[in-house]
Amino acid sequence: MSNHIPLLKLSAGTASPLGASCLQQAGPGVWNFAVFAPDATALTLCLYQPDTEELLGELAFSARTGEVWHLQVSGIEEGTLYGLKADGPFDSDKGLVFDAERLLLDPYVRQLNRSISFNERLYITKSHYMLAKGMLKAQPFDWQSSTKPEIAREKTVIYEAHVKGMTMLHPDVPEELRGTYLGLCHPAVITHLKQLGITTLQLLPVAAFMSEPRLAKLQLTNYWGYNPVSFFAPDPRYQYQDAVTEFKTLVRTYHQAGIEVILDVVFNHTAEAGDDGPLLSFRGLANKHYYLFESHADITDFTQPCNYTGCGNTLNVAHPVVQKLVMDALRYWVTEMQVDGFRFDLATTLAREHKRFNPYAAFFQIIAQDPVLSAVKLIAEPWDVGPMGYQLGQFPAHWSELNDKCRDTFRAFWRGDKGVLPEFTTRLLGSRDIFQKHHKPACCSVNYLTYHDGFTLQDVVSYKDKHNWLNGEENRDGHNHNLSSNHGIEGPSKDASVKASRYLHKRNLVATLLLSQGMIHWLGGDELSHSQRGNNNAYCQDNDISWLDWHLDSDEEDFLQFVRQMMAFRRKYSCLQQLSLLDDSYQLHGDKHHIQWYLPDGEKKQPQDWQDPERLSCIFQITNKTNQASLLFVLNADSNALKLTLPGKARRLLFDTSVDKGLLQSAGQTTSQYQQNANSMSVWL
Repeated sequence: MSNHIPLLKLSAGTASPLGASCLQQAGPGVWNFAVFAPDATALTLCLYQPDTEELLGELAFSARTGEVWHLQVSGIEEGTLYGLKADGPFDSDKGLVFDAERLLLDPYVRQLNRSISFNERLYITKSHYMLAKGMLKAQPFDWQSSTKPEIAREKTVIYEAHVKGMTMLHPDVPEELRGTYLGLCHPAVITHLKQLGITTLQLLPVAAFMSEPRLAKLQLTNYWGYNPVSFFAPDPRYQYQDAVTEFKTLVRTYHQAGIEVILDVVFNHTAEAGDDGPLLSFRGLANKHYYLFESHADITDFTQPCNYTGCGNTLNVAHPVVQKLVMDALRYWVTEMQVDGFRFDLATTLAREHKRFNPYAAFFQIIAQDPVLSAVKLIAEPWDVGPMGYQLGQFPAHWSELNDKCRDTFRAFWRGDKGVLPEFTTRLLGSRDIFQKHHKPACCSVNYLTYHDGFTLQDVVSYKDKHNWLNGEENRDGHNHNLSSNHGIEGPSKDASVKASRYLHKRNLVATLLLSQGMIHWLGGDELSHSQRGNNNAYCQDNDISWLDWHLDSDEEDFLQFVRQMMAFRRKYSCLQQLSLLDDSYQLHGDKHHIQWYLPDGEKKQPQDWQDPERLSCIFQITNKTNQASLLFVLNADSNALKLTLPGKARRLLFDTSVDKGLLQSAGQTTSQYQQNANSMSVWL
């Protein structure tokens, strides 16, 4: 095919849009290429064979408009691969690190021919085989009239999953599809999520990434994928044959089942980390524009990249070109790939202007006025590791934020920590000290017990300490503040009393989460009692430590049934999804609900009763003021049973986490006197 290169027809092309664009209206095989590289002295388009990656030829960009180089090529065969080479000065003190022999990815590349793995020998020799290539391929797709579910925020129950780990051990998924986009949308997986009551699937990063070179030396890999190389291309690691078509199939299938798909996106750093990081794309084209650097006395030190992410570099999202890149990528995933929203990793970084977090940052303003992006779910991880990085509650009202205070307080209360009751009740009812009434809805708070970075729910009740020895960092990595309990034995146990205590502890945590005000986040696998063997930072464990085991014993089956029950219970009672209180008019749903707090003797709680640091129980009632229907909640984290006089009329027990494995009572007892067992909770009608 190399002899076809002279037959290609070249012209100047246009500076917009950026990236490679198929101009079908101009004829078959016509592509426009536009690349931001303001300091480059020359730019080259490299074309390769689709099967062998042999070089077909190199074409010089002959036109430039402002800071953008552009070229139009006619006669390119479908499936041809491409990359870029940029020439220019090498002066690291000025942020210029050009290397004319180094192949680079187009920052706007839409599809890769293979996944990217760092190979030191190939990188040192500057072999083009080191890097995956972009594919020049039109991608028509039949969406079959599927529509986006558009789940209200307050009704959202998110299920966080890893494309590979979800199905690698799933017995009902065909072996050849396990670990792929197609495997994840297999009917067996969707049935599980529907039975669970999930409204929204949240995927760990699917944009193309590369494992850190140091992990390769340890024979490990970046399993989670938080090390991006491309912001547009779905990673080929999870493809069966074609990543783009199969990812679209995944989204279409979930939409047809009424389930949303949102993506965990990483726009805070890239795989080109460090002052000597690899030249893969952005650094080789416009290093000093794409990244943030340290400054001293207002003089930028281009040899010192800012590390607000803990990953070695930080994208400069305040720069107009980087901002455009991020917005273009987000719009691409929403319009072309039809996803329903995003969870932004280390989102504080995205709103840093002059290196400081700005709650009115241009990033927020652009999204708010964008007709596409303003309509999707936006979830922030509201911190980074830079100065003043913790910004929980500071994001705009149409954003939701991961509430780690909710996680920590729920865990502390049910572990029996004293003095946390007032904060516990605040978190339970929507963290209105953080997401203030009249200014933000309670669904700004994303309530969760566990996340991918931390203990699983099973490990929260099975391990006192982290056990990350297999990560190659001598157990120094990962959080030490886990608020966990091993119930007397570290790790797995066959002791019946230990297992019973652990399952009761889990039921209490799950019930608390699903009775709380806010958007609900569920870590995939917690319903299966998945354990990571005490590893609370399993980012590099691409094995059965991270993969979900779908074979359940009887205790695990009972717990799965309890989780399903609690999610259904939440759906049944609208007051659990969104309270409407007299002093909270943000959404103007009217004065529909009333909350009253009680003491164990049935008397109303007084202000001074909140000051007792020894108190480890709370009793409250939510009443619908229209029909006077009410739910009564009794939570007892004390190691002693609690004798109760239930307020008002005799009540009917709906469930007690310490009775019959927490399952609903079809004919629950009706009484006004009750003994709430130690370390348990109940709900009454």
